[in-house]
Amino acid sequence: MTAEEYRNAMKTVAYLAACAVNGTVPERERAAGFDPDVLIRAAERHKLAGITAQALESAGIRTEATVQAKGNAIRKVILLDADKNAILERFEAAGIWYMPLKGAILKDMYPAIGMREMSDIDILIDPERMEDADGIMREMGYEDEGDNGAHCGYHKEPVYNIELHRKLFFSVVSDKKIYTHYKNEKEMLMPDENSLFGYHFSDEDFYIYMIAHEYKHYSGGGTGLRSLLDVYVYCTKEGGDLDWNYIRSELEKLELKEFEEKNRSLAMALFGGNVLSEEQKKMLDYFLSSGTYGTITNKVANALEEKGGGFGAKVRYVFRRLYPEKKVVERYFPTFARYPVLMPFLPVYRLIRSAGTKNSRVKSELKALVQSGKKQKRE
Repeated sequence: MTAEEYRNAMKTVAYLAACAVNGTVPERERAAGFDPDVLIRAAERHKLAGITAQALESAGIRTEATVQAKGNAIRKVILLDADKNAILERFEAAGIWYMPLKGAILKDMYPAIGMREMSDIDILIDPERMEDADGIMREMGYEDEGDNGAHCGYHKEPVYNIELHRKLFFSVVSDKKIYTHYKNEKEMLMPDENSLFGYHFSDEDFYIYMIAHEYKHYSGGGTGLRSLLDVYVYCTKEGGDLDWNYIRSELEKLELKEFEEKNRSLAMALFGGNVLSEEQKKMLDYFLSSGTYGTITNKVANALEEKGGGFGAKVRYVFRRLYPEKKVVERYFPTFARYPVLMPFLPVYRLIRSAGTKNSRVKSELKALVQSGKKQKRE
């Protein structure tokens, strides 16, 4: 599939997703304009295969690919949700405070199960009880997949992926204003009615967190169409009851007010069936180029843009990648932090470690540096 074919396929995916969340049947002629299997493959890059399959089948278009995509999405949501509930029951019994995040909440706002796909379940928990939580996860058959400082990842066959977060945002990789805003996040939470240790955001603060989390990815490697769809679904369902003065005030403190307005305007136009402006089309192209979790190309180009662009920005980027800031070294390379005499050898160590991986990030970054001028422009 060429880049142009992919963009056109994703525009059809956006149309089908809009039909699904708005409860309308797609026009069969438009839905049949692409091979369903091609649409499913394109949608998978944005975690939208399930909703695309459901929309196609509502138009009478049913293939092996649509049946599998729909079934997989529904099955995974059911399994993850059931295990999430079991985990939270264990946390409740152990007196560990907790709050499910992102997709675990948003999935229930979509019209049908399986429309909002999830790769994993994210749960914010008491950082002081991480060791106790780890014991519970292991007792439930989960394997530890590593701790990056911000969260611990766990996996259990066949499809269970859980991330237990100490913090909503991590100082090493998050915007400083966002990190500072959420530094004492527990103070922002509201207790659940039917539990002793469960918490949740107010509707307004949940939306603000959604936007801050989306921006973290958008300004890094990028984020995909599912993020826009989440905004549309949330604003369509909750928007009329939200205190927008409060939301705008908080977003202004985070310097995210303009981003949110453009982001929400694009989401409402795209999934509301309105004609996009030229500026919105450029912004949409950036979303389409990013996939669900962003790309190294976007990440490198965005970093260069923030450093002022040009050859000097590339030199500064390479130097910082070879010699990271102290807080990054302390978090990801603790041995080098403990023994500063080893610091001159850190670049060599990182290159050797990267060369030993199947897909070398170094090679990808070097290629992105060379091609940085070709990145999709953020608007």
